[in-house]
Amino acid sequence: MDVARILAELRRDRERVDEAIVSLEQLVRNRGPRRGKPPAWMAALTTKRRGRPPGSKKKKKTSLSN
Repeated sequence: MDVARILAELRRDRERVDEAIVSLEQLVRNRGPRRGKPPAWMAALTTKRRGRPPGSKKKKKTSLSN
């Protein structure tokens, strides 16, 4: 068991986590009212389909002749 190697890996992991935390904090801090049109890749993620979903059409009522 190489304790020095394990410590070095843990330190690298800690640095990556710290960088991720800083990046997320900056994203949260910079959230304000957005202006303008969103980028195409973002618009593609948020587009909503209009109309009925497939398979939800009205079904014809069949008249029962007894």
